[in-house]
Amino acid sequence: MTKTAARRPAPAVGAVRPLPAPPPTRERGRRRLLDQLHAYGFLLGGLLCFALFSWYPAIRAVVIAFQKYTPGSSPEWVGTANFTRVLDDPEFTAAWRNTLVFTLLALVIGFAIPFVLALVLNELRHAKAFFRVVVYLPVMIPPVVSALLWKWFYDPGAGLANETLRFLHLPTSTWSNGTDTALVSLVIVATWANMGGTVLIYLAALQSIPGELYEAAELDGANLLQRVRHVTIPQTRFVVLMLMLLQIIATMQVFTEPFVITGGGPENATVTVLYLIYKYAFLYNDFGGACALSVMLLVLLGLFSAVYLRLTRSGEDG
Repeated sequence: MTKTAARRPAPAVGAVRPLPAPPPTRERGRRRLLDQLHAYGFLLGGLLCFALFSWYPAIRAVVIAFQKYTPGSSPEWVGTANFTRVLDDPEFTAAWRNTLVFTLLALVIGFAIPFVLALVLNELRHAKAFFRVVVYLPVMIPPVVSALLWKWFYDPGAGLANETLRFLHLPTSTWSNGTDTALVSLVIVATWANMGGTVLIYLAALQSIPGELYEAAELDGANLLQRVRHVTIPQTRFVVLMLMLLQIIATMQVFTEPFVITGGGPENATVTVLYLIYKYAFLYNDFGGACALSVMLLVLLGLFSAVYLRLTRSGEDG
């Protein structure tokens, strides 16, 4: 008889197999280091772009703000002379006043409209994709092209706005050519051109609200306005506050509409801070003054952002 080879006993059902031994500590450390090097390698391109096109120009502008600088010549340190000269400029007060008024009007006109449109789109049952494209379409138009279209639309002679008013037998307006209406006209343009992205962000926030909250509000007898007040707004509060901050920062840097449509006129009624920076740099060839004004705007927006975030955080904690 041949002897059969001894067989290993089969593992019992449900028995836990021993885990493989972990790699040595040195090998784990080497793998972690390689993973970190790969991650930083992928980030290197973005970091270089930010450093070259964002951080370096910002630091360079702060330095030039304290220099007398003209391209092609060696800079000369002048201390705070650029800031003093800018503060004495009559256009300085007009530019800041127009910028602040533009920001306030943009909040009144351009902040509520995207939220209302998002509420309407959220309630639609048919053709949702079509209306989302229609709302977002102005964002896809180049800003200069959009501003040129509105410049023709506002033309007091043959512009579509006044032609429509004449057809309806209503009084016409000077629109962007009047000192009293120019700034409001630019706010309308900026709101139309930029609200598409804001509407989609609001719509995403609205769709993330649990439906049970609305059902509970309806059972309690809440009408539409009460549901918006007690459910929608509290649930989207963080998004609303962040978009308000971003809108204020963006409108404080408005440039395209005054530059293309009105050229800062009429009678400096639409000269903004960023447009004045452009004039200092490329019309007056005064890069020191332009950078000094840029630093002022940077400090103001930085302080406002810090205070705004502090107040909103305190409100959430309370």
